[in-house]
Amino acid sequence: MRKTVVAALLLQRDRLLICQRPALDAFPGKWEFPGGKTEAGENLQTALRRELQEELGIVAEIGEEIWRTEHQYPGHAAVLLYFFAVSQYQGTAENRVFQQICWADRQQLPGYDFLEADRPLVRKIAAGEIQIPPAKILAGP
Repeated sequence: MRKTVVAALLLQRDRLLICQRPALDAFPGKWEFPGGKTEAGENLQTALRRELQEELGIVAEIGEEIWRTEHQYPGHAAVLLYFFAVSQYQGTAENRVFQQICWADRQQLPGYDFLEADRPLVRKIAAGEIQIPPAKILAGP
């Protein structure tokens, strides 16, 4: 059975938010874009909004789909992965579940040890082949 996973491309000042998986997680220490698995009955945008709230403490408005791919990791279910731009968000991204998070320069992304499924997208972003609209930060309530 295939898993559906959503991930956020959150661009701020020409840097993307990337996250390092915890030591006790599957694929420990690998870098990824924030997001996670969809739950039963959730559409892709709702799932990503929930994941960003849980993982980073931000309330995000999900923008356009930027990329999608299917990947099969050895010994794991196939993953259908959707990447969305975040058009705007409220709050300050804080690390709630990762080993670490950081804002990485677009051109420096290939220097991080990304999950295999993310690498083709990472190369295209770094080369400027895929453009991501910057996210607007909204004032708090």
